[in-house]
Amino acid sequence: MQQFLNVTLTGLGQGAVYAAFALALVLIWRSTRVVNFAQGAMAMFTTYLALTVIEGGQSYWVGLVVALVAGLVLGAVIERLVIRPVEGGPELNAVIVTLGLFVALQALAAILFGSTFRSFPAPFDLRGFTVGGVNIAFTPNSIYIIVAVVVVMLALVALFRFTDLGLKMRAAAFSQEVSRLLGVPVGRMLTLGWALAAGVGSLSGLLIAGGSLVFPAYMDAVIVYGFVAAVLGGLDSPAGAVVGGLTIGLLLSYVSGYLGSELVALAALAILVAVLLVRPQGLFARTAARRV
Repeated sequence: MQQFLNVTLTGLGQGAVYAAFALALVLIWRSTRVVNFAQGAMAMFTTYLALTVIEGGQSYWVGLVVALVAGLVLGAVIERLVIRPVEGGPELNAVIVTLGLFVALQALAAILFGSTFRSFPAPFDLRGFTVGGVNIAFTPNSIYIIVAVVVVMLALVALFRFTDLGLKMRAAAFSQEVSRLLGVPVGRMLTLGWALAAGVGSLSGLLIAGGSLVFPAYMDAVIVYGFVAAVLGGLDSPAGAVVGGLTIGLLLSYVSGYLGSELVALAALAILVAVLLVRPQGLFARTAARRV
C-alpha cells in the first residue's frame, strides 16, 4: 500500500511538471496555430539566465522574475525576426524553423553556459512529508509546482474565455485576413502569443529544474512527455493540458514503479498512438478533428 501511495504521489508531482510544459504548447497553438518544438530549448535558455542570477547572490524569486521577463522578450523577438518572415509560406515552414531554433539554442547555451551539470536550487523543501511515522514521496516543492500549474491554467482559461484580448488572439490565429478586416492588429497579437507562451515555458523550465541538475539538454525528455500530455488533453484546452499532464505522469509512474523504468518511453509512445487513433483531437476538444 505504501508503495502504491508513493508511486501515485510521485506521478502527480511529475505530471504537474509535464502539465506546465503542455500549457506552454497549448498557449502557442491557440494564439498562433504553430506547434513550437523550440519551446523546451527556449525554457532551458531562460532557466540558465535565472541560474546565473541566483549564483550571483540573488534569491530564487528574483531569478524567477528574470526568467519570466527574459522569456517574454525572447518569444517576442523570435516571432518578429525568425517566425514572421516564413508566416506567408506553407504551414510546415514555421515548424521546421522551430526545429532549427531548438538545435541553435541548445548549441548557444552550451557555448555560453557550458555543458556540465549544474545544480538548480528549489524554492521549498525537497523532503517528503511524514504521516503517521511514514515518509511519503510528496514534498512542499511538489505542492508549489501543482499550485503554480493550476494558477497558470486558470489564468489562460480566463484570458481566452473572458477577455477581448484573448478573443483577438484566437481570431488572429484562425483567420488573419478576416481579422485584419475587423480591425484586429494581427501582427501584435501573434507577437503577444509567442511572448506569453515563452513566458509560460520559462516558468515550466524553472519548475522542472528546481532541486535537480540542469544542462543544455535537460528539457529533452520533458518535451516528449509534455507534447504527449498536450495531445492527450487537446491542443486547444488549457484544462486538458493539465489533466493530460497529470494522467501521463501517473501512468508513466505506474509503469516505472511496477514494470520497470526501461519501459517508460515505450509506454509514452503507446499512449500517443492510442490517442491519435481513437481521439486525435484530444479528450477535451470541443470540435471533431478534420479528416482528409
